[in-house]
Amino acid sequence: MLSAGRAAGFPVRAFGLIVRKEVHAMAKKVAILMAEGFEPVELTAPADVLRRAGAEVTCVSVTPTALVEGAHGLILVPDANLDAVDLSDFDMLVVPGGSVGVQNLLGCEPLLQAIPAYAAGEGGRLLGAICAGPMVLDAAGVLEGRKVTCYPGCEEGFPEGAYQGVIGVVRDGNLVTASGPGQAIAFGLTLAEALCGKEAADEVASGMLLG
Repeated sequence: MLSAGRAAGFPVRAFGLIVRKEVHAMAKKVAILMAEGFEPVELTAPADVLRRAGAEVTCVSVTPTALVEGAHGLILVPDANLDAVDLSDFDMLVVPGGSVGVQNLLGCEPLLQAIPAYAAGEGGRLLGAICAGPMVLDAAGVLEGRKVTCYPGCEEGFPEGAYQGVIGVVRDGNLVTASGPGQAIAFGLTLAEALCGKEAADEVASGMLLG
Protein backbone atom coordinates (compact mmCIF):
# COMPACT_ATOMS: atom_id res chain seq x y z
CA MET A 1 0.00 0.00 0.00
CA LEU A 2 1.24 3.50 -0.79
CA SER A 3 2.10 5.63 2.21
CA ALA A 4 0.33 8.92 2.86
CA GLY A 5 3.42 10.85 1.85
CA ARG A 6 5.66 9.15 -0.68
CA ALA A 7 5.86 5.72 -2.31
CA ALA A 8 9.03 4.39 -3.91
CA GLY A 9 10.42 7.93 -3.93
CA PHE A 10 7.48 9.43 -5.82
CA PRO A 11 4.81 11.73 -4.39
CA VAL A 12 1.44 10.03 -4.06
CA ARG A 13 -0.03 12.78 -6.26
CA ALA A 14 2.02 11.45 -9.16
CA PHE A 15 -0.14 8.34 -9.21
CA GLY A 16 -3.42 10.25 -9.06
CA LEU A 17 -4.20 8.78 -5.65
CA ILE A 18 -4.17 11.88 -3.46
CA VAL A 19 -7.28 12.27 -1.25
CA ARG A 20 -8.68 8.89 -2.31
CA LYS A 21 -5.82 6.62 -1.23
CA GLU A 22 -8.06 4.22 0.68
CA VAL A 23 -11.64 3.11 0.19
CA HIS A 24 -13.81 4.34 3.07
CA ALA A 25 -16.86 2.76 4.64
CA MET A 26 -19.35 4.81 2.60
CA ALA A 27 -17.68 4.15 -0.76
CA LYS A 28 -19.89 3.32 -3.72
CA LYS A 29 -19.86 -0.40 -4.50
CA VAL A 30 -19.19 -1.75 -7.98
CA ALA A 31 -19.42 -5.32 -9.28
CA ILE A 32 -17.47 -6.08 -12.46
CA LEU A 33 -18.42 -9.44 -13.90
CA MET A 34 -15.84 -11.85 -15.27
CA ALA A 35 -16.07 -15.24 -16.95
CA GLU A 36 -13.66 -17.52 -18.76
CA GLY A 37 -12.59 -15.69 -21.94
CA PHE A 38 -13.16 -12.11 -20.68
CA GLU A 39 -11.27 -9.27 -22.43
CA PRO A 40 -8.58 -8.32 -19.86
CA VAL A 41 -8.21 -4.59 -20.54
CA GLU A 42 -11.99 -4.11 -20.47
CA LEU A 43 -12.01 -5.43 -16.92
CA THR A 44 -8.74 -4.13 -15.49
CA ALA A 45 -8.83 -0.57 -16.85
CA PRO A 46 -12.32 0.31 -15.54
CA ALA A 47 -11.55 -1.46 -12.24
CA ASP A 48 -8.36 0.57 -11.82
CA VAL A 49 -10.00 3.89 -12.71
CA LEU A 50 -12.97 3.28 -10.42
CA ARG A 51 -10.73 2.32 -7.51
CA ARG A 52 -8.65 5.46 -8.05
CA ALA A 53 -11.90 7.44 -7.88
CA GLY A 54 -12.68 5.93 -4.48
CA ALA A 55 -15.14 3.18 -5.38
CA GLU A 56 -15.12 -0.25 -3.76
CA VAL A 57 -14.73 -2.57 -6.74
CA THR A 58 -15.39 -6.31 -6.60
CA CYS A 59 -14.45 -8.44 -9.60
CA VAL A 60 -17.06 -11.20 -9.50
CA SER A 61 -16.44 -14.42 -11.40
CA VAL A 62 -19.26 -16.55 -12.75
CA THR A 63 -16.62 -19.25 -13.34
CA PRO A 64 -16.40 -21.37 -10.14
CA THR A 65 -12.61 -21.50 -10.02
CA ALA A 66 -9.89 -19.72 -8.02
CA LEU A 67 -8.30 -18.42 -11.24
CA VAL A 68 -10.03 -17.17 -14.38
CA GLU A 69 -8.32 -17.19 -17.77
CA GLY A 70 -9.18 -14.31 -20.03
CA ALA A 71 -8.57 -13.77 -23.71
CA HIS A 72 -4.93 -13.89 -24.84
CA GLY A 73 -4.04 -16.24 -21.97
CA LEU A 74 -4.04 -13.65 -19.17
CA ILE A 75 -5.05 -15.27 -15.87
CA LEU A 76 -6.55 -13.21 -13.04
CA VAL A 77 -7.71 -13.90 -9.50
CA PRO A 78 -11.32 -12.76 -8.91
CA ASP A 79 -12.26 -10.96 -5.71
CA ALA A 80 -15.24 -13.27 -5.27
CA ASN A 81 -17.22 -15.98 -7.00
CA LEU A 82 -20.84 -15.37 -7.89
CA ASP A 83 -22.17 -17.78 -5.29
CA ALA A 84 -20.53 -15.69 -2.55
CA VAL A 85 -22.16 -12.34 -3.41
CA ASP A 86 -25.60 -10.81 -3.78
CA LEU A 87 -25.70 -9.04 -7.14
CA SER A 88 -28.39 -6.68 -5.84
CA ASP A 89 -25.99 -5.33 -3.21
CA PHE A 90 -24.09 -2.90 -5.46
CA ASP A 91 -24.44 0.64 -6.77
CA MET A 92 -23.08 -0.22 -10.21
CA LEU A 93 -22.87 -3.35 -12.35
CA VAL A 94 -20.30 -3.53 -15.17
CA VAL A 95 -20.16 -6.12 -17.97
CA PRO A 96 -16.84 -6.39 -19.87
CA GLY A 97 -16.54 -7.92 -23.33
CA GLY A 98 -14.52 -10.70 -24.91
CA SER A 99 -16.38 -12.96 -27.33
CA VAL A 100 -15.93 -16.15 -25.28
CA GLY A 101 -16.41 -14.34 -21.98
CA VAL A 102 -19.69 -12.82 -23.12
CA GLN A 103 -20.98 -16.19 -24.31
CA ASN A 104 -20.30 -17.51 -20.81
CA LEU A 105 -22.01 -14.51 -19.21
CA LEU A 106 -25.04 -15.04 -21.46
CA GLY A 107 -25.48 -18.42 -19.78
CA CYS A 108 -25.50 -16.89 -16.29
CA GLU A 109 -29.15 -16.67 -15.25
CA PRO A 110 -28.50 -14.83 -11.92
CA LEU A 111 -26.74 -12.06 -13.87
CA LEU A 112 -29.54 -11.77 -16.43
CA GLN A 113 -32.05 -11.55 -13.59
CA ALA A 114 -30.04 -8.85 -11.77
CA ILE A 115 -29.52 -6.53 -14.75
CA PRO A 116 -33.07 -5.06 -15.09
CA ALA A 117 -32.96 -3.40 -11.66
CA TYR A 118 -29.71 -1.67 -12.62
CA ALA A 119 -31.02 -0.66 -16.03
CA ALA A 120 -34.11 0.83 -14.39
CA GLY A 121 -31.93 2.82 -11.98
CA GLU A 122 -33.61 1.38 -8.91
CA GLY A 123 -32.12 2.98 -5.82
CA GLY A 124 -29.89 5.14 -8.02
CA ARG A 125 -28.16 2.12 -9.52
CA LEU A 126 -25.92 2.42 -12.58
CA LEU A 127 -25.10 -0.02 -15.37
CA GLY A 128 -22.15 -0.30 -17.74
CA ALA A 129 -21.07 -2.58 -20.58
CA ILE A 130 -18.25 -2.49 -23.12
CA CYS A 131 -17.42 -4.17 -26.44
CA ALA A 132 -19.57 -7.32 -26.72
CA GLY A 133 -20.92 -6.73 -23.20
CA PRO A 134 -24.09 -4.93 -24.37
CA MET A 135 -25.19 -8.27 -25.86
CA VAL A 136 -25.72 -9.42 -22.27
CA LEU A 137 -27.86 -6.35 -21.60
CA ASP A 138 -29.89 -7.13 -24.71
CA ALA A 139 -30.38 -10.72 -23.53
CA ALA A 140 -31.70 -9.30 -20.26
CA GLY A 141 -34.25 -7.28 -22.25
CA VAL A 142 -33.19 -3.81 -21.12
CA LEU A 143 -32.15 -2.01 -24.33
CA GLU A 144 -35.60 -0.97 -25.56
CA GLY A 145 -35.65 2.83 -25.71
CA ARG A 146 -31.97 3.13 -24.72
CA LYS A 147 -28.96 4.45 -26.65
CA VAL A 148 -25.83 2.29 -26.72
CA THR A 149 -22.65 1.46 -28.58
CA CYS A 150 -20.78 -1.84 -28.81
CA TYR A 151 -18.21 -3.73 -30.87
CA PRO A 152 -19.22 -3.76 -34.56
CA GLY A 153 -21.47 -6.71 -35.34
CA CYS A 154 -22.57 -7.26 -31.76
CA GLU A 155 -25.57 -4.98 -32.30
CA GLU A 156 -27.44 -7.54 -34.40
CA GLY A 157 -30.80 -8.13 -32.77
CA PHE A 158 -30.75 -4.94 -30.69
CA PRO A 159 -34.02 -3.00 -30.56
CA GLU A 160 -34.44 -0.49 -33.38
CA GLY A 161 -32.74 2.82 -32.62
CA ALA A 162 -30.62 1.51 -29.76
CA TYR A 163 -27.29 1.20 -31.57
CA GLN A 164 -25.59 4.58 -32.08
CA GLY A 165 -22.62 3.35 -34.12
CA VAL A 166 -18.95 2.95 -33.23
CA ILE A 167 -18.56 6.22 -31.33
CA GLY A 168 -16.35 5.46 -28.34
CA VAL A 169 -18.41 5.90 -25.18
CA VAL A 170 -22.14 6.56 -24.93
CA ARG A 171 -23.83 7.66 -21.73
CA ASP A 172 -27.61 7.44 -21.68
CA GLY A 173 -28.64 8.49 -18.20
CA ASN A 174 -27.63 5.73 -15.80
CA LEU A 175 -26.37 3.49 -18.63
CA VAL A 176 -22.79 3.73 -19.95
CA THR A 177 -21.56 1.68 -22.91
CA ALA A 178 -18.34 1.66 -24.93
CA SER A 179 -17.36 0.25 -28.31
CA GLY A 180 -14.22 -1.76 -27.61
CA PRO A 181 -10.92 -2.33 -25.81
CA GLY A 182 -9.34 0.91 -27.05
CA GLN A 183 -12.02 2.80 -25.12
CA ALA A 184 -11.48 0.98 -21.82
CA ILE A 185 -9.95 3.91 -19.91
CA ALA A 186 -12.44 6.44 -21.31
CA PHE A 187 -15.19 3.99 -20.36
CA GLY A 188 -13.80 3.76 -16.83
CA LEU A 189 -13.63 7.54 -16.50
CA THR A 190 -17.24 7.92 -17.67
CA LEU A 191 -18.31 5.27 -15.15
CA ALA A 192 -16.34 7.11 -12.45
CA GLU A 193 -18.02 10.40 -13.31
CA ALA A 194 -21.47 8.79 -13.20
CA LEU A 195 -20.76 7.08 -9.88
CA CYS A 196 -18.38 9.39 -7.99
CA GLY A 197 -18.86 12.76 -9.67
CA LYS A 198 -17.01 14.84 -12.25
CA GLU A 199 -14.46 16.19 -9.77
CA ALA A 200 -13.33 12.69 -8.82
CA ALA A 201 -13.17 11.57 -12.45
CA ASP A 202 -11.24 14.68 -13.49
CA GLU A 203 -8.75 14.17 -10.68
CA VAL A 204 -8.15 10.58 -11.75
CA ALA A 205 -7.71 11.64 -15.38
CA SER A 206 -5.22 14.31 -14.35
CA GLY A 207 -3.22 11.87 -12.24
CA MET A 208 -3.11 9.45 -15.17
CA LEU A 209 -1.88 12.27 -17.47
CA LEU A 210 -4.97 12.08 -19.65
CA GLY A 211 -6.32 15.10 -21.44
